[in-house]
Amino acid sequence: MAMVRALVNERSVVIFSKSSCCMSHTIKTLISSFGANPTVYDLDELQKGHQIEKELKALRCKPSIPAVFIGQELIGGANEIMTLHLKGQLVPLLLRANAIWV
Repeated sequence: MAMVRALVNERSVVIFSKSSCCMSHTIKTLISSFGANPTVYDLDELQKGHQIEKELKALRCKPSIPAVFIGQELIGGANEIMTLHLKGQLVPLLLRANAIWV
């Protein structure tokens, strides 16, 4: 988990994705639409992408892509992000993580 933690450390929003994943694109677009500037790691374009994906699976992120961290905390994948959004809880979470400002 050391590699994932190092990539997430001190960043307000991190998305682990794959360039060909439509759900990853949807989540990146949603979070960016609120004014956040997420750090995005496309695992299929990284040399150690396979190792990072194994670490995400070990963190119980299923499916492993997309994996969203807000405020250095694993929030989950597309289902969790969309659920938070529909409940009106995503924006407050982004605000608390200083990812967006009002």
